Amino acid sequence: MRSASAGAASAMLLVGTSTAVSATIAGYPVLAGQALRYALAATILLAVVRHQRLPRVRLTARDLVLLAALAATGLAGFNLFLVAATRHAGPAMIGTVVGAVPLVLALVGPLTERRRPAPRTVGAALVVAFGAAVAAGLGSGSPQGLLLSLGALVCEVAFSLLAIPLLPRIGPLRVAAYPAALSVPLLSAASLALEGTDALRLPALGEAAAFTYLGAIVTAAAFFLWYDALRRLGADRAGLFAGLVPVGALLTTVALGLGGVGPADVIGALLVTAGVVIGLRQPGRDSREPRRSEGALGEPAAEGSTRTPQNA
Repeated sequence: MRSASAGAASAMLLVGTSTAVSATIAGYPVLAGQALRYALAATILLAVVRHQRLPRVRLTARDLVLLAALAATGLAGFNLFLVAATRHAGPAMIGTVVGAVPLVLALVGPLTERRRPAPRTVGAALVVAFGAAVAAGLGSGSPQGLLLSLGALVCEVAFSLLAIPLLPRIGPLRVAAYPAALSVPLLSAASLALEGTDALRLPALGEAAAFTYLGAIVTAAAFFLWYDALRRLGADRAGLFAGLVPVGALLTTVALGLGGVGPADVIGALLVTAGVVIGLRQPGRDSREPRRSEGALGEPAAEGSTRTPQNA
């Protein structure tokens, strides 16, 4: 479980760095930039799948629906709601609402597995969500901004919950790769509709460097680490680590010299850390650990297959 916890923590800290890095590309069209980011991530992840010579997986109609829904909500939809919310609410309010992800996963995650939410995990998630809210500043905004922020929250939760039924069959690498690829045309179409043809410009050198980091590290690496941890820990316990996103944002902001550290930042970070520790001290369910033999990078081996794995 330690490796899964380390993976989940690393994933969310990396995702948190995107806030500060994105500030360096504020002049680039947002949706077009996200399409570039996910295109790069999908290219990297699919190359890894091919290089690892993982067993071929036949996607069912249900798999395709879940992957399309994951791309439309957890990736494209999240970005669309986030962009729209910034027009009606400040970053603090948006961060506070989206910071409730650990609480929602602690409540809804177990229900999708037909079990009761663990009281300790729910309590820990409350602490984590409160810490994230403190770090965000408990900002203000309009009712429309609140609704759009809630839409971003729902999409962020879908990013994890829709992946759970896919992970045992196709593994974390493909669950990270396929929705990233599917989200590119969705975001590109939204960019043309909302940002116009000017959004098609090539990024400058500095912008290209930022998109490379966002695509390769924040998306490709972090998504794989997150889905691998989600498969091992379950949505409720893995969800606690989502509270580390503002901590990652804080550390990166300071490291890049983009801002200072205030008392709310420190208190929020300490609360998030305390909530994660409390939640992980709950006795784990060994049954959550994968029982089947696995291929490279944690991908499940094909059931009942003795043939040489083919490229995906």
